Amino acid sequence: MVMASSVSPILDVRDLCITFLTKAGPVPAVKSISFDLSSGETLGLVGESGSGKSVTSLALIGLLAQGAELSGEIWFRDPREPETPPIDLLQLSPEARRQYRGKLISMIFQEPLTSLNPVYTCGAQVIEALRLHQGLKAEAAKAKAIALFEEVKLPNPAEILRRYPHQLSGGQQQRVMVAIALAGNPAVLIADEPTTALDVTIQATILDLLRDLQTTRGTATVFITHDMGVVSEIADRVAVMYHGDLVEIAPVYDLFADPQHPYTQGLLNCRPRPQQQLRRLPTVSDFMEEQPVDGGGVQVVSKVRTPAEKAELLAEVSPEEIAQKRLVLQEQAPLLQVKNLTKAFPMRQGFFGSKTEFRAVDDVSFDVYPGETLGLVGESGCGKSTLSRCLLRLIEPTHGSVHFEGRSVLDLNSADMRRLRREMQIVFQNPYGSLDARQTIGAAIMEPMQIHGLGGSEAERQARATDLLERVGLDASALRRMPHEFSGGQRQRICIARTLACEPKFIICDESVSALDVSVQAQVLNLLKDLQQEFNLTYIFISHDLSVVKFVSDRIVVMNQGRIEEIGPAEAIYNSPQQPYTQQLIAAIPDATLNDIQQRQAALSQR
Repeated sequence: MVMASSVSPILDVRDLCITFLTKAGPVPAVKSISFDLSSGETLGLVGESGSGKSVTSLALIGLLAQGAELSGEIWFRDPREPETPPIDLLQLSPEARRQYRGKLISMIFQEPLTSLNPVYTCGAQVIEALRLHQGLKAEAAKAKAIALFEEVKLPNPAEILRRYPHQLSGGQQQRVMVAIALAGNPAVLIADEPTTALDVTIQATILDLLRDLQTTRGTATVFITHDMGVVSEIADRVAVMYHGDLVEIAPVYDLFADPQHPYTQGLLNCRPRPQQQLRRLPTVSDFMEEQPVDGGGVQVVSKVRTPAEKAELLAEVSPEEIAQKRLVLQEQAPLLQVKNLTKAFPMRQGFFGSKTEFRAVDDVSFDVYPGETLGLVGESGCGKSTLSRCLLRLIEPTHGSVHFEGRSVLDLNSADMRRLRREMQIVFQNPYGSLDARQTIGAAIMEPMQIHGLGGSEAERQARATDLLERVGLDASALRRMPHEFSGGQRQRICIARTLACEPKFIICDESVSALDVSVQAQVLNLLKDLQQEFNLTYIFISHDLSVVKFVSDRIVVMNQGRIEEIGPAEAIYNSPQQPYTQQLIAAIPDATLNDIQQRQAALSQR
């Protein structure tokens, strides 16, 4: 990556407005935003879901749906033809616009599996882009595809050329997407949440790759994300969007050092800080509120806070409190004891090949104490979710033992296991898949009460459901509504309320905040801590995000390839990791400290 050029920008967006025409009337998605982008510069475009980031990116590349109305100007200047005057892309016909898409302005989408065609090999898809944009013959395109795979650092490029998308890991799939985006040798690269679905170590390698490519090619990049830690690692300037408005734009160091807009201040403070142990995570609503204005609409107003209020908002737990709590927890008998637990899946090499086995969980042992949160961290495929399902016998372990309150879980019959599941519950990652789309929220929360014979009458169960919704920050009106009427964060709150309906002692949270925006994530993490205090709950909290796990956990278990790499107090694991794998995980966490941002910017300026 190189610093922004002093010459005229390669992309100049002026007063861009995007409105979607719906049956209920026009819905403004982007409201008169303006920004520019120079050759070799990375502009970070940040904001939560619904802020207008992705819609803006689709407008830049010309992929908006037909129901969208656009106004304003998008001026593009081809840096390879400096004598050619800039052109307003919005004035081009669809056919003329197509000549720019992919060749001069290209895009990396968030989810590679939905972007790559499953019936074509990875090589065929890159070769198609090369032949379309560069007019190469088949053999020349194949050689160039192998060169692109080498450039994006895929192992064994000639072999990857023959593989299908499902045969690659998530990080490799995203590298193939980068290769396709580079096939036209674009002047502008739009990266729409390209690392959101990736593990922290793979995310770090993709960020390194994008930086290296920008250094060698001088490509201008629009990097879209909701993660302020990620944007601090890659951006030169940052533009912050909120409800379709561009509320702030500044160089990355200036924005992190002195954010001007209250929404930016909230975003920067929502993310867990691994270096600190906060009592609670601040949320966006702690820094701003919306007030109605004359003539309709709302305005964002900063919540003015005294120094004492700010200190309370960012209050930390002292090391003495952490040590005392650990002693109190471990003086008790364990609530859950896991010994030598193994889950092996049978495999066969080829149709006539010999049978082998794959150990997803391999000889795992640990205890969990009443009132404790045990964090379970590791990359995708390390066995975290398989382990959680073995504990609840949603899948049967191959061997080992699981004891809950002294009872052997694996020896229970189906009737006893069903009764035990009232006390052992799970909150899954995806709230959209956890709720029945045809069932009201009230019915979804009362159903487990009916199954386990709780609550007595229908009226008592409804009162209990109302109380649970209020405890997770929703009101009684939610009882009669359907799941599609709620946001992702609200749905996850509903899933937590349904879990609490059984009055459990032990809850597994399996990546339960991974799909949420950073502010909503903070709200749910604070809620989980509050509920633990109120109901004396015991958690196993599963995530690939070590900064989130450290905030919520008393102890952390690090898993790799089905085995436990390391287990210990959360602070010890983060501050003094013993195993190289744990050290690698911690080193890959995006670090948004001002000193690190300054060092990165200084290194870039010397290139």
